[in-house]
Order: sequence, then C-alpha cells, then structure tokens
Amino acid sequence: MTRIHPLLALLALAFTSRSLAAQVATPAAIGPITAIKAGRLIDPETGTVSTNQIILVQNGRFTGVGANIAIPKDAQVIDLSALTVLPGLVDAHNHLALTYKEVPERNSYYITTILDDTPLRAIQAVSNGIQMLSAGFTIVRDMGNNGKYADIALRKGIEQGWVPGPTIIPSGLIIAGMGGQFSPNPEMAFDRKIVYPEYLEADTPDEIIKAVRQNALVGARVIKICVDCKLWGYSTDEIKLVISEAAKAGLKVEGHVQSVAGAHRAVDAGIWSIAHDNGMNDTIHKIMAQKHIFRAGTETPISLVGHTTEARFKQTVVLLRNAWENKVPLTFSTDADYYVPGKTRGEVAIEFVETWKAAGIPTGDILRAMTTTGYDVSETTKTRGPIKVGLFADLIAVPGNPLQSIDALRDVKFVLKNGLVFKRDGVMTPAAFFNGGPVNGVNAR
Repeated sequence: MTRIHPLLALLALAFTSRSLAAQVATPAAIGPITAIKAGRLIDPETGTVSTNQIILVQNGRFTGVGANIAIPKDAQVIDLSALTVLPGLVDAHNHLALTYKEVPERNSYYITTILDDTPLRAIQAVSNGIQMLSAGFTIVRDMGNNGKYADIALRKGIEQGWVPGPTIIPSGLIIAGMGGQFSPNPEMAFDRKIVYPEYLEADTPDEIIKAVRQNALVGARVIKICVDCKLWGYSTDEIKLVISEAAKAGLKVEGHVQSVAGAHRAVDAGIWSIAHDNGMNDTIHKIMAQKHIFRAGTETPISLVGHTTEARFKQTVVLLRNAWENKVPLTFSTDADYYVPGKTRGEVAIEFVETWKAAGIPTGDILRAMTTTGYDVSETTKTRGPIKVGLFADLIAVPGNPLQSIDALRDVKFVLKNGLVFKRDGVMTPAAFFNGGPVNGVNAR
C-alpha cells in the first residue's frame, strides 16, 4: 500500500478546500430581472387559482413565484394585474411545414408535397410557428409530413435564437411500410421519377432499425410510425422493435393508427402515444388508461368547414367522451396542416376546443390536456411548461378565466417565451428574438 506523508496530505486538503471555496464564491452569471405582477395565476394541474402573485424571471428561467415576493429595485416590472396568467399551451400533434389549400391543390396534401419543396416548407414552418406562439402555444409536437426534415431545421432555428417560435418536439420523417400514407404509381414508387420525401420506407427489421437511427441522428425528439397505413401494416413485434430501438436514443414512439386492429397491435406493444381516433373504441381506451398510453385524437371540429363531416364529427365527440370517461391520458392535438381563409394557424388550432366542449369535457380537464398532459407527452415537465422556479420561463395571459370558460384562450394578450416578451397588449413584439447570429446553445429543451 502506498503511504502519503501526513504533511503532504494536509497540504492537499488545504488546496482542495481553497479550490472549493473559490467555486462557491464565484458568482453565477447575472442578467436583468423581470418581475411580473399576475392578477390571477392558474395552476392547471390542480385546477386552482392564486391571486396577486409575483413571478420573477432571470436568465430565461423562473426564479421566484409567490404572493409575498419582494420586487428587486432594478427589475423590469410587467403589470398583468388585470389578466389571468397561466402556463403556455401544447399542441401535441401538428404539422407546421405543411399547408395544403383549396387552391391550387383542392386540399390534397399529397399534391402539396409535390408542389412545395422543403426550403419553401421550412419558411412556412417558421411563419406557422410564429402564428402558433402568438395564439399561446409554447410547445408543439411536430409529427412528420415536413418534407426532408424541415421540422428539425425549425427546432434548431428556434433554439439557436434565429427566429421566435414554440419549443418544437419534431419526429423527422414518418417511418412506414412501402408507400407510407400515399399510393404512388409504379414510376414514383420504384423508379423515383418524382421524389416524395415524406416517409422513410422500412419493411424489414434491418430497415426499421436504420430508419429509427437515421431520424435520431439528425435530431428527432420523438419517433413516429405508420402502424397500419397499408393493409400489411406493422406487427406487434415490429412495433416493439421500433420502441426498443428508439429507447436506445432516449426517444418515445407515436403511432399513426387508423384501424381497431392496428390500435390493438400498438397498445399491445406498449407504444407511448396514439395519433387520431379512427382505431379507438371502449376496449382500446380501457387498455390505454391501464398502460398510460397518451391519446392524440386530433378531434376536428365541425366549425372548420370542409375538414370533417357531421357524421364523423358526432363519432369524434362520442369517442372523446368515452376516452375521458375511461380516464385515458388526453392531449390537445389538432393535426392542423391546412389553411383556413381568415384564420392563422394558431386560430385554427384553438378552434379544436369546440369538439371538447361538444363532448362535455369539464373546462379544468380541457385545460389540463392543453398544458399538464401536453408537457408529459412532450417529456418537458422537468425543463419547461409549469410555472415553477428553475424551469424555462414560458407563460401566457388572457383577460378571462379559462377554468370558467375555455374560450378565454381565444384572446391571448401576453406571451413570454424563454423569459423574453413575444406578445404584449395583444400585439406581437418579436424584435428581441431576431439576432445576427445564434445566441443560444443547441439541444435545449
């Protein structure tokens, strides 16, 4: 055994103590302090309202929340005393880089993917992201159909500080069996005369593994698969393979499902979340509740004329109500990937509350789906979403009380994102978000 002279040991201890003392004494980077006066502050998780709260923000994070917090003398004060303050909203299923229209493509997104190249769609994504943020959506899960990774480019652009926008949880290309959701002709499918980069076709175990790894490599934050877009679909074991491979990269899996049989395979495999309600029924809902599988039902309201039918809307309402009664983890999800004349993308998204109202879902539970459960499915709860000390400072404010009327969310007057004011008095003020170069580190969540 090697022995150390007692004097050397004492000197080493003294040196270590001085080093530790220096680390403690070194002050952290200090930035400007913002103090927000909140007339009413909603905690969606508990459904409670606190009055006359002070929220302190520094270096992009919440540093204090409470009624008896002293406002530092050098703080910038934002007075929201007349408003209701709450955490930002989440759209758990959107497609920001896809905007199909009546003219010229007759609302066929298949045609849109041919007409609009990826760079153009990336620009659309920036605009749609700004529109979503203005409507109060501070987190968006962007679930494919974004050309060749425009969703991941958007995430990086927002995180690096080039443009304002929600926190993006992108899936990259949708992984699917041959053809994806399309039915290409032989020239397209085999000769690639017209390229359609919407899907990663993966039919064998090796192809599935490679597809997952490709999306993870370029920056996906969630993996999306087509469970049953074609009659052959993915088997339970193939879905389990996707889940296990995604887990190696720390990612969860969402499944696009359009049949009861496909939903059974997805829930049997233990998928993280299921998109759309086509494969839903009471039995599936009970299994989802038991396994805590998130439901991104994309419940289109009848008020968005031309995007659903009366019969389909009634079915959607019944299924949403059944999911709520079965205590399925419900997310607010829209699948909003189209243009509605006279509405921004954010206004299209918020219109989906009409379906929830028609289903008789209590306002507190609607708000919880739009916030708390949205953070859970996005896996941001420990970094952003709730208004808690230490988390990234995102919040919104409205004149009314969403716990009394969910329609209060249609009038977002104030938006704070990463501690910066994006919208004030109902007017977007995004100047602070535009920079001559990247200002933030990548891979923030």
